[in-house]
Amino acid sequence: MVRGLYTSGWSMLALNKKMDVISNNLANVNTSGYKKDIVALEGFPKILADRIHDNTDIPRGVPVGELSFSNDVGEVYTNFEQGNLVKTDNTLDMSIKDEDRAFFTISRPGDNQRYYTRDGSFKLNAYGQLVTAKGYYVLGENGIIQLNGSDFAVYNDGTIIQDGQVIDSLLITQFQDPSTLNKNGENLLTGAGAQEPFTGTVVQNVIEQSNVDVIREMVDMIALMRSYEANQRIITSIDETLDRAVNEVGRV
Repeated sequence: MVRGLYTSGWSMLALNKKMDVISNNLANVNTSGYKKDIVALEGFPKILADRIHDNTDIPRGVPVGELSFSNDVGEVYTNFEQGNLVKTDNTLDMSIKDEDRAFFTISRPGDNQRYYTRDGSFKLNAYGQLVTAKGYYVLGENGIIQLNGSDFAVYNDGTIIQDGQVIDSLLITQFQDPSTLNKNGENLLTGAGAQEPFTGTVVQNVIEQSNVDVIREMVDMIALMRSYEANQRIITSIDETLDRAVNEVGRV
């Protein structure tokens, strides 16, 4: 009976974590280039329960059986599938098409580390440099991209043309396995996995939406809430049974 309390309680902890992930996905449904997270549950490893105070001459004590704590959070992984592409007619908006493993390369002022993003809603700062919505530098093959106004063209390979001249090429980083990347906040990723040549296409005047399916996330949230409520009822039922065992059966 007490084992049932542990099983339901541990399941509720796992469901809480999954609810946090779903809530974060829904909060970022309108964040350009956002990639949704998915929680994978796994069976909590079985452990051997011991009566540690019995037979003190035996280091392990006396085994009383195996104990399983139901499901636990095995992994939270990111789905890098491409989101829908929406035309904006803004020359500063760019997207990566037909390659889920490729990312724009970003640099923060005063930070030597490189960051990666699928959010191509760029702008020009006061110095004419191409930056993200947060003001971080968008890197080209030659470093920070310097432009003279927003009248320019971007070719499919990332080459930037302005006034008939090649200004630079977007530094697109493509990973063999994007699962090695970690979210770093502000829609940026970090990581140092194996890289390979860019095989996708850069498109201008287009923005990539998040790959969050709102309906799917809402269905998962409702199912999760039902599971959580079921575990609550189980704990309440066990608590009432234990109460009777202590206060009624005990008197007999």
